[in-house]
Amino acid sequence: MRKKMAGITLLELMIVVVIVALLAALSYPNYREYVTRAKRNEAMAALLKLATSQEKFYLQNQTFTDDLALLGFASDLTDSETYRLTVGGNPDLANDFSARATYQYDDGEKGKCEWFQIGGNGNKDSFPSTDCWTRQR
Repeated sequence: MRKKMAGITLLELMIVVVIVALLAALSYPNYREYVTRAKRNEAMAALLKLATSQEKFYLQNQTFTDDLALLGFASDLTDSETYRLTVGGNPDLANDFSARATYQYDDGEKGKCEWFQIGGNGNKDSFPSTDCWTRQR
């Protein structure tokens, strides 16, 4: 009569570990890119909300403000604390504003989309590439 096997062998365990490691190695870069795009989208959404709040403030006060608290922002950071928001007047036009979201860390993402900017006239800009508003990579 044969004995029944109880448990698993070391070889079987190592095969499972290798498979899990391969799956993790393949999925982690995609996950990082997804998180990066989400943080970029969060910064763009915050800028659009800020621009809308500036327009609302202008309708009520006939001027723009550089105080984020008056625009309904509790902090100058986005929810993920990845981008810092700043707002100020546009020196070229007295009745205009400029809002910017600047990346806070020194890593690979900073070289891709260091900051986003939107003006009172709706013009959007970004650095170092001007297509950060539309790019999905």
